[in-house]
Amino acid sequence: PTPFQRAQQLAAEAWGAQRSWFLLNGASGGNHAICLALAHAASETREGPPDRGPVVVQRNVHSSIIDGLVLSGLRPSFVAPEIDPELGVAHCVEPDALNEQLGRTPGAIAAMVVSPTYFGATARVRELADAAHSHGVPLVVDESWGAHLYFHPDLPEGALRGGADVVLSSTHKIVGSLTQSAILHLGSGERIDEGILDRSVTLIESTSPNGLLTASLDAARRHVAVDGEELLGETLKTLTRTRERIREIEGLDVLDERLAGRTSVAAWDPLRLSVDVRETGATGHRIAELMRERDDVILELFSENVIVGTFGVGARAEPDAERLVEALTHAVEAVEPSDLAERGEFAEPPPWGPLELSPRDAFLGAQEVVPFERAEGRISSESLAAYPPGVPNVLPGERLTAPTLAYIADSIAHGGLVRGASDRSLKTIRVVVER
Repeated sequence: PTPFQRAQQLAAEAWGAQRSWFLLNGASGGNHAICLALAHAASETREGPPDRGPVVVQRNVHSSIIDGLVLSGLRPSFVAPEIDPELGVAHCVEPDALNEQLGRTPGAIAAMVVSPTYFGATARVRELADAAHSHGVPLVVDESWGAHLYFHPDLPEGALRGGADVVLSSTHKIVGSLTQSAILHLGSGERIDEGILDRSVTLIESTSPNGLLTASLDAARRHVAVDGEELLGETLKTLTRTRERIREIEGLDVLDERLAGRTSVAAWDPLRLSVDVRETGATGHRIAELMRERDDVILELFSENVIVGTFGVGARAEPDAERLVEALTHAVEAVEPSDLAERGEFAEPPPWGPLELSPRDAFLGAQEVVPFERAEGRISSESLAAYPPGVPNVLPGERLTAPTLAYIADSIAHGGLVRGASDRSLKTIRVVVER
């Protein structure tokens, strides 16, 4: 083998995969390749439109999976994650929900889920794999935030060890390779054709790969395989102390393994330091703003009720943890009466509209821009996701309903965010021209 091939073999050994591919367009490129492979792997020749076959997809997947559906022509059948009404965040997919949705999707060729979540919840992957395999389809897990789970015994079980057939690792997020690099892993089963997956990766990658990115993947692999347990052990000890200190700050609590009792959550990733800010009276948006302005601390993620800091393998955790605690302390002390926000009861999003076209046909078809208030009944050609909880309310190909549009408008009126629209003011929306 060439040095490049040998580096990929060593990555497969480190993560416990049958085969691994280095990716130079991030995990996003990996999701595109996976969707292309699934479309290619359909049991019978399909010509689009209308689609290249059905696939069951967790509703709040990364946007790159939706883009992969556009590229591949696959037709999604969505399964909703468990919603936490107290925190206003989405957790994982319940195994029973996946099993039911697969039963309602004749001819499904795969199931696609996310674990861990942005907030640190890891899914019941073993049960999800059992559900998928009982229907004769592979389980694909976007494990972008979980590349480190294989390198310390006190961390939750990685998806490859839980029986997933294809797993995506965004190694630059936690393990320390350069940004835009990632690894795609093939599990030990025979449900995905290795040759088709290899061909799909080749299709979306450059013929002039960046040596800096590939070398960083190999270096990060060696670093975590050789020193990962020691480094992660130090980080875990530091974060245990850090959680205790954050809980001592008035108005703050920390999400942890107590959430593992939820029906969709198997365990909690301790490297995701998720802080519940509700008792401060301010929103997570305001706390994050104060931390940035006063102490130049930039958070990984913030929502109305929860803010998230991320720790990795590439640096000692103690100095960063100290800065985080100081910034949180200063931010809470700086909260003023004008920062206090009234929180209404969390309202579950209404059911999403019917899928009238595959995402590919909606994205590539004739489109026009219409005022948001006049979009009811039209087929959307873009995505809309209200935060909280961050589960897409509209995806390309779905018909826009009055309850969904009202929910999105209400979310904006109460200070929420909506992502995905080409018009960020949401005065207009792109829709399909129907003839």
